[in-house]
Amino acid sequence: MSRPPTFTPPACAVSRALHTSRGDFAVLDAQPGKDGENGLKGAALLLPGFTGSKEDFIAMLEPLTRSGYRVISVDGRGQYETEGPHDEDAYAQHELALDVLAQAEAVTAAVGDGPLHLLGHSLGGQIARAAVLLDHTPFRTFTVMSSGPARVVPAQREKIRMLSEALAVMGMEQVWDAMRAAEPPEAAEVEGREDLRRRWLRHNPVQLIATGRQLTAEPDRVAELAAVRPLPTHVISGERDDTWPVPLLDEMALRLGAPRTVIAGAEHSPNTDRPYETSAAVADFWDRH
Repeated sequence: MSRPPTFTPPACAVSRALHTSRGDFAVLDAQPGKDGENGLKGAALLLPGFTGSKEDFIAMLEPLTRSGYRVISVDGRGQYETEGPHDEDAYAQHELALDVLAQAEAVTAAVGDGPLHLLGHSLGGQIARAAVLLDHTPFRTFTVMSSGPARVVPAQREKIRMLSEALAVMGMEQVWDAMRAAEPPEAAEVEGREDLRRRWLRHNPVQLIATGRQLTAEPDRVAELAAVRPLPTHVISGERDDTWPVPLLDEMALRLGAPRTVIAGAEHSPNTDRPYETSAAVADFWDRH
């Protein structure tokens, strides 16, 4: 679970609903102020990972807007502040990919002319990839953040299996208490713990079960993505990752012919571990396109 440093958006961002042809999505919409380096350069759509939310990018919003980008981070259907049905079919990867394309259309309509960049973290990266494979034309670039070529490693598959079994028979608050009981004592002192609990309780458990299953069964679609031209792709991660090994991400970048960035001192969530360094690398890639 990503642990954003705060759930309070910076002054450059507002929390609002993004109205799309596939329903409303809760977003944080951050816009450059007068101190943007070179005016508005474009916009970006940011997709969070499994159990995450739009707040996972909260520490990146201000540095990215200072670089001249309007940034919209999204709660997908069933995530945190976006409602979702209690129907697993609604969370099929194809459906979530169609949501992303609808979000892109709405953002483009709001922003007007200019490039739209797509970034997906972890599960969000695989959903973003599915959207790009359906239609890449709304996007100028695609950044894959800590999201691997196929399913997660065996240890993570086992954790997801245990979580899914618990969600099938227990309430969200019971599962939260069980997860916290399994943590080391020092984890209880983590700042913002109540925010994390509130976010967890507002996730739709059916969404977690369905997307967890996707993470354990995702096929390798790197060759399909590599064939999408001319879409510049960027692979970025921390220097350690317990969900997809870093050497696997290195190999994926080679297969894609994509630039590769490793953020020192970061693990599976460079967006929260090292947000300023991550923002600089992301903005630099966008600037080149």
